Amino acid sequence: MAATHILAIDQGTTSTRSIVFDAQARAVATAQVEFAQHYPAPGRVEHDPEDIWRDTLATARQAIAESGVGAKGIAGIGITNQRETVVVWDRATGAALHRAIVWQDRRTADVCAALKADGIEATVRARTGLVLDPYFSAAKIAWILDHVDGARARAERGELAFGTIDSFLLWRLTGGAVHATDVTNAGRTSLYDIRAQRWDEELCRLFRVPMAMLPQVHDNSHVFGTTAVGLFDAAIPIAGMAGDQQAALFGQACFEAGMAKSTYGTGCFMLLNTGTEALTSEHRLLTTPAYRLDGVMTYALEGSIFVAGAAVKWLRDGLGVITHARETDDMATQVPDSHGVYMVPAFVGLGAPHWDPAARGAIYGLTLGTTAAHLARAALEAVGYQTMDLAEAMIADGGDAPATIRIDGGMAANDWLCQFLADMVQVPVERPEHLETTALGAAFLAGLATGVWADRTALARTWRRGACFEPRMAAADRARLAVGWQDAVRRTLVG
Repeated sequence: MAATHILAIDQGTTSTRSIVFDAQARAVATAQVEFAQHYPAPGRVEHDPEDIWRDTLATARQAIAESGVGAKGIAGIGITNQRETVVVWDRATGAALHRAIVWQDRRTADVCAALKADGIEATVRARTGLVLDPYFSAAKIAWILDHVDGARARAERGELAFGTIDSFLLWRLTGGAVHATDVTNAGRTSLYDIRAQRWDEELCRLFRVPMAMLPQVHDNSHVFGTTAVGLFDAAIPIAGMAGDQQAALFGQACFEAGMAKSTYGTGCFMLLNTGTEALTSEHRLLTTPAYRLDGVMTYALEGSIFVAGAAVKWLRDGLGVITHARETDDMATQVPDSHGVYMVPAFVGLGAPHWDPAARGAIYGLTLGTTAAHLARAALEAVGYQTMDLAEAMIADGGDAPATIRIDGGMAANDWLCQFLADMVQVPVERPEHLETTALGAAFLAGLATGVWADRTALARTWRRGACFEPRMAAADRARLAVGWQDAVRRTLVG
């Protein structure tokens, strides 16, 4: 009997989960575990790659066991991952030289500022579609090579490998047999020419990254390799890979130009499918590969917000004003408005469209009447305001105004937030029946490569809307809130 299930590995910023999907795109088994975050100094964020590998293997085994189909029933594995996070490892032993430097990490801000002062940002923008910012991988790779004894010389000799988390997991899953990545992850390094679709020798020289470290780059739906003997009860093809936000776009079946999705997790990431055209942003959005199938690239405009759900986590863990994130839904409705309070959650700088790594979080409008409920509401409203900024920038850049925005991620379960998003963006917001669209996108890619699904038309038929939120706020109220937000952002910007 042919295998008809797909295992999706969703390796995120705070947790690792594995989900087994059936041929109807239904999740039949899920395993998830959170892992430690390391903050060795202000502005620095690290993960232990061994924690990530241990949790990946454990959750994959658990999900397969609970699915009831066994490893022989898994047609393929799809991997989706936190993007830009950097691992450098020894090709001989597979051991990482340093903790993974996470996408949120700002330690290379000075390096990026110096490169910008040297006038290379225009080259970076033209070839990679990215701004020059410590968010992306290249400067992080160079930092490891400069701060681990002997690492740079070893990298030049070809003894070290670099990868984003997808590439590191692929290496481990194949027992070191395959060092590869996909176009969406390669496109977030600042080293990959997204139009020529190859690693760029000049950019590698400017960022001081030896090309010998870099993985091969493939389509997103591609049989990269098979799992090593002993990991599972049978060898399983690894047949799909994509960065988390592109995987969510694919999982939301946004296959046509003009379709948009916005994911609300630790950060918020909005992608607009622009088809085969790589639009150049004049409003500091990112031009990025959306996916490549059968050698044909589809592009997207992306707005990256560094802090969304992380602000709610800060209210819980940093201030202790809430016990559970889900409380924010009720708290937001306990008060008629935010009492003039605006939170600009620039805890790790501001992303699109401002790109100010020096900005820091701020709360404006506090009075003696401000309560925990007002803070909770302001944190949620900040997500809506930032999404509004992204949507307006995309339209100004020549992207088609989306008829709807499909949303996903943990925060999308919050009805109050969904309605506020619709009100501020002024288009209907659609929430799918199942919010695990990032993992589903990875499953779709693996399923296409292994014959579980025939084509994108078959995939689109599996998408089911769970709820739709129509704009209903008065135009004058929206305008007043937007002006207050824009004033708060101006006060926060440094660069």
